[in-house]
Amino acid sequence: MTAGSGAASEGPIVTLDGPAGSGKSSTAKAVARVLGYRHLDSGALYRALTLALLRAGIALDDWPEISEEFLLGLDVDMRPTEQGFTIWVGGAPVDTELRTQEVTEHVSHLARLPAVRRCLLDLQRRAGSGGRLVADGRDMGTVVFPDAEVKIYLVADVKERARRRLLEQGRAESDQVELALQIETIADRDRRDSQRDISPLRKAADAHEIDTTGLDFQDQVDAVVARVRRLTLS
Repeated sequence: MTAGSGAASEGPIVTLDGPAGSGKSSTAKAVARVLGYRHLDSGALYRALTLALLRAGIALDDWPEISEEFLLGLDVDMRPTEQGFTIWVGGAPVDTELRTQEVTEHVSHLARLPAVRRCLLDLQRRAGSGGRLVADGRDMGTVVFPDAEVKIYLVADVKERARRRLLEQGRAESDQVELALQIETIADRDRRDSQRDISPLRKAADAHEIDTTGLDFQDQVDAVVARVRRLTLS
């Protein structure tokens, strides 16, 4: 697994953490574009490992016993582009394959495993070795980049996060049954993420919290960009 280079840092690292559906990935990507930084979608790496395990036919019950060496052998990689990174699995780039329902249902189980966190930690840190990075996830500011110059923690009401997920999936946000099921799914994910032993979801002590419940997308992007510029240009 390789990513980034050993070049000296040319700018700050910005981390965006928060629970599922808070708008981390889409906001981080847009913020990176505005600032001219690379975007690191850490969730895509966990999805890539999940996809690799599913393709390998490894039963879910066996995942806790998988070693870091085995995971490294699955050939999950990141390759830098002008604006971010492409994810590769088994020697080929992947994109929409990472967002399938099967991967989504299994990724949180994988993210709780110590071997997985260790496997991806160095890769993610090397992606930030040159700075000028916007990284989103659930432990970017607490574990992966604890010394990041700017840390943002996004939150949103669970109903709003459920509504957004339905829209992402092309499903009717007005369907109350679907909405209730999505709320339950997200609430369960929140519990698992915050209660796991390894790198639990939590706000870094020096992170700036932004509640995106009442914000449209451009407003939340502008809020993060303003925060970055305020801290890095002062």
